[in-house]
Amino acid sequence: MFSCRPARHISDDNHILDNYTIDSPAKDIDKDELRTYVRQKPNKRILGFRFHLWLYNMANPEKDGWPHNWLRRIGEEPVVYDPFVTERSSTQIKQYLINKGYYNAEVDDTVRVRRKRARVTYLVEAGDPYRVASVGYNFDDENLRQVVFIDTINSLIRPGIVFDVDLLQNERTRIEEYLRNEGYFNFSREHVYFDADTTLGERSVDLVIGISRFRERQEDGNITLRAHRKYNIGNVFVVPLYNPREAMDRQEDYYAGFDTLVFRDMLFLHRDEVPVKPRVIAQSTYIIPGELYRKENVDLTYSHLFALRQHRLVNIRFSEPANNTPDSLGNYVLDAWIQLTPFNMQSYTVELEGTNSSGDFGVGGSVLYQHRNLLGGAEVFDFRLKGSVETLNEYYSRSFRNTYEYGAEATLQFPRFMLPIRSVSFVRQYNPRTNLSIAYNYQLRPDYTRTVANTGFGYSWRGNEYTTHMVSPVELNLVRLPYFTEAFDTLIRHFNLEASFRDHMVMETNYSFIFNNQDFRRTADFVYFRFNAETAGNALAAISHRADRPKVDGHYQLFGTDFAQYFKTDFDIRYYQMLYGDNSLVYRFFAGAGLPYGNSTALPFEKKYFSGGANSIRAWQVRSLGPGSFHDAADRSFPNRTADIKLEANIEYRFELFWLLEGALFVDAGNIWAIDYNDRREGALFRFDSFYKDIAVGTGLGLRFDFSFFVFRLDMGLKLRDPSLPEDKRWIPMHRSFSYSEDIAFNIGIGYPF
Repeated sequence: MFSCRPARHISDDNHILDNYTIDSPAKDIDKDELRTYVRQKPNKRILGFRFHLWLYNMANPEKDGWPHNWLRRIGEEPVVYDPFVTERSSTQIKQYLINKGYYNAEVDDTVRVRRKRARVTYLVEAGDPYRVASVGYNFDDENLRQVVFIDTINSLIRPGIVFDVDLLQNERTRIEEYLRNEGYFNFSREHVYFDADTTLGERSVDLVIGISRFRERQEDGNITLRAHRKYNIGNVFVVPLYNPREAMDRQEDYYAGFDTLVFRDMLFLHRDEVPVKPRVIAQSTYIIPGELYRKENVDLTYSHLFALRQHRLVNIRFSEPANNTPDSLGNYVLDAWIQLTPFNMQSYTVELEGTNSSGDFGVGGSVLYQHRNLLGGAEVFDFRLKGSVETLNEYYSRSFRNTYEYGAEATLQFPRFMLPIRSVSFVRQYNPRTNLSIAYNYQLRPDYTRTVANTGFGYSWRGNEYTTHMVSPVELNLVRLPYFTEAFDTLIRHFNLEASFRDHMVMETNYSFIFNNQDFRRTADFVYFRFNAETAGNALAAISHRADRPKVDGHYQLFGTDFAQYFKTDFDIRYYQMLYGDNSLVYRFFAGAGLPYGNSTALPFEKKYFSGGANSIRAWQVRSLGPGSFHDAADRSFPNRTADIKLEANIEYRFELFWLLEGALFVDAGNIWAIDYNDRREGALFRFDSFYKDIAVGTGLGLRFDFSFFVFRLDMGLKLRDPSLPEDKRWIPMHRSFSYSEDIAFNIGIGYPF
């Protein structure tokens, strides 16, 4: 208890900074922005507890060595209240308000001290802001007058707005971006200046936006002023095997002995064979000879060349040729150099994993071979061999107690649409991909043997900065169960589930849409949304009906196998809320449903939903929850609980601990339900008036080891509400004590759950 005291190691004449608040009556002042100017902040808290300070206080200040130095290193020393820093914070808050146009702002600070704890309050009186009365322009470079005036409709500065210095800086950046996209390569924000007259009274400002001439440094070191130059792209040199170290050593001599290949007016400089076809590089390059220089084209070139996944480094630089003279329009020439440093084209990866599914332990592994440029056109080929074995509970067959799974899969990705659109302009605008895949999986269990073979092709492309589209026109799955035990057959017939487990074929078409506005350049809240829709069997059913083909046991068949017919759709939406420091809250909601019809009386087993596990409701092991309130005394013998509808919601609080370690507290809720009235699992059916009674609720805590290139995760889930229990006893804490074997689940995963 003594070590939990925050001020344990603080002298009597000092005080720990317990908290601070900002008191401002003005509603248009962003308090979160003001907090960034507070120089001294209290120790970090996790749900109100100063965990890092507690670690620091655990160390004996009079001792060195382990564990005392280690505790001090991973912990956080107490933040002692400093009146000088508080006064400085008030000054910076006031300066921020002045920059925002509140020239009459006043900021005072007060401190309350109690039991060696100090609480600071910043009192902010912003007053009324100064506003822009008029906007004028002054051009030292008259050549830019007409160019800038054309774009003033997009100006951020207008009469009536608050005189905000940050907004002025944003306007400088906007003008720079605009002019650099109009061919003015050397223009920078430093060429934009402002003259403000605040002597008008009534808190009004007359503002003049000025554009200065270009400052050019001569060989003798003197600076001369000249008009800004507009540039067209001259030669585009592409160096597909650029070696930065060799180029630095040889400098001017580096390009001696290079051969030149001309493709679409681009000059490819090389000594050896060009690894990626010039056509692929050209279609990813927006810097076109003869066209106007635009900065946005440079940014797009960077983005698309990196998206090819061929180059470790991409560097684009520009140079003016000797004796550069303007053309008839007054435009100068700018040569572009695109220097590409490739990855190693081939790689091998070996992966090992351990599994624990409802107490069944197993081990698995895979070998992945990747070729980044299989056919010379930046085609990425992946081939994976995988296998696993899992030891099963004694309840299963006594003949053997293991389940085995083997598989192989191959994918090939092309950096373009193979069909039907192959135009260069489409590739440049949408960065499309064509994906081909083929896979085979063999599963051997005590109760059944199953083989799954699938193949398909699809397209993906970027809609804009935040959106991605994926379409698979044809995906074919063939599932066979060559062997199953009599007990398994009796089980699925008892619950009327044989339609999901018989041999079948799935020929589907699916579409996915992804929205993600995460900005990796800064820490800010963002939203992730994914929508999926798929349908199967419609074309085959129409053809079979049109051809008047006979049905077998009420179903059309193709090559002697029933084919599935259904529609399925779901969506997953997440909101990532960034809190103080590295703490965050993540909210997630998932909803999905599948409807069989026509040639199917049930969804195929592999298309059904399941719940529980490392990325779902973590208080239940994978495929062990639901459907609905279903419970059977012999449910351990029922493999992989699945259903047609799924609802799930999660909230996770993530926080930094120490070293590579992060922590998480979470609450999960949801379930799955059947949609078919013929499903004989009692309580499994979805009903609008009562489905909420079947919601399972779990909570828990997790640890994440962040190794940068991957995150290893361990979550412990605790059941709070179990829908398989009698309706009046489902909230476990209210009716009985927790059971370690029944109410706690451990999940291991790679990466964050969502």
